[in-house]
Amino acid sequence: MRARVQEIVFDCAVPSTLVRFWSGLLGGEPVDRSDDWSYVDPPEFVRLAFQRVPEGKAAKNRVHLDLEVPDPARAADEALPVGAVRVGDLVTDEQGSFQVMRDPEGNEFCFVTG
Repeated sequence: MRARVQEIVFDCAVPSTLVRFWSGLLGGEPVDRSDDWSYVDPPEFVRLAFQRVPEGKAAKNRVHLDLEVPDPARAADEALPVGAVRVGDLVTDEQGSFQVMRDPEGNEFCFVTG
């Protein structure tokens, strides 16, 4: 059997806030289905959904998104005013560059090249 990814779901405290953050980064119109569930269908990507859970984020994500951009430092600078947080310095090696970031609820993601 082969499966297909239907959506990636983030557990969170405020779905309406995260859906607007991620739609700002990736495109697509944010949809609030209820106070407990929001989603966005970014162009050329799988749906991202955000589900309210009672517990807070306690540790580093075990899975994160790598977002390809032409310039990770510039992408990071542009994401800061909409609620992203830069984590550490830009890393560059023979494979390319990446900048670790956090969304407004602390979920890690990276801007990458290469």
